Amino acid sequence: MAQTGITIEDLHLSFGDTDVLRGVDLDIRPGEFFAFLGPSGSGKSTLLRAIAGFGPRPRGRILIGGREVLDLAPWARNVGMVFQSYALWPHMSVRDNVAFGLRERRVPARQIRDRVDAALDLVGLGHLDERMPNQLSGGQQQRIALARTIVVEPEVLLLDEPLSNLDASLRVQMRRELLGLQRKLGLTTIFVTHDQEEANTTSDRMAVLDGGVIQQIGTPQELYDQPANLFVAGFLGTANIFEGRIETDGDGVRFHTRTGEVLTLPEAGGEGANLVLRPQNISMTLAPREGGLRGEVLHREFLGSQIRYLVRAAGTEIVVDQSHSAGRDWFETGAQVHLVVNTASAVVL
Repeated sequence: MAQTGITIEDLHLSFGDTDVLRGVDLDIRPGEFFAFLGPSGSGKSTLLRAIAGFGPRPRGRILIGGREVLDLAPWARNVGMVFQSYALWPHMSVRDNVAFGLRERRVPARQIRDRVDAALDLVGLGHLDERMPNQLSGGQQQRIALARTIVVEPEVLLLDEPLSNLDASLRVQMRRELLGLQRKLGLTTIFVTHDQEEANTTSDRMAVLDGGVIQQIGTPQELYDQPANLFVAGFLGTANIFEGRIETDGDGVRFHTRTGEVLTLPEAGGEGANLVLRPQNISMTLAPREGGLRGEVLHREFLGSQIRYLVRAAGTEIVVDQSHSAGRDWFETGAQVHLVVNTASAVVL
């Protein structure tokens, strides 16, 4: 099957007086696993449903494989969608659920049997074809929903938070299986989630949405290391944000915090600035260090592979992560510490 790209141009959608999507522009490459990531109400599910053809007609353009689809019914767009609830028919067996779309398309019975067998084998559930949905676990139901979608051979696979009803350990397993299945089929896939870990571990690229606007598009690493704005920095992982100002002269670039501390930076930003630092790019010591920040440990959490500290420094509360190993000393609550900042990993916004 030829891989299919998706192009969205200046897409607007409103529910009454509420603007839900505002000028969305996006190109999704053929065969790409792409994620829409954002908080509740950001517009990510609405955007996915607009591609599928559900809900009110938006303004703008949506092209699937170069074909304009805004005026096409959902079943004419040749996209497959897996819903958060799986939406299996409770009165039908697994086999009949998977075969449903093919029967609606008047596919010959022999082809239906062969294609259902192939789809069930692909998701590893051919041996459960006569069971009813209520006899399946959550992970099995999700696989059946995938098989039912894949069996009709869509050009694009749309996944609307399909893992949110599973427990934590099963979500990890299923997202690996999802990605493996997508790679095997080569289907252009869009995955909607509010879980940054799911987006980071599955997607080739992602779009972060907030308020119906795409804030940034890129690979997970690009968005984490080089966020375009404070929203992206704060939404993708933990971010420490220092307010201050930049000064540049013959001696270099310096960031002045609100409380007067000075950090030397490798490059300049604007005159007014926010310095963004990830917790793992700050280390702590009891001994004074030139160019560091003085702080006080407020709280400590043991997370297994690392220790997370909450420290008051430079007039704000910041998070510092340090790796844990057996026998390593911990900093006590109330300790006066010095923070050593890896400014090469800092981002000025």
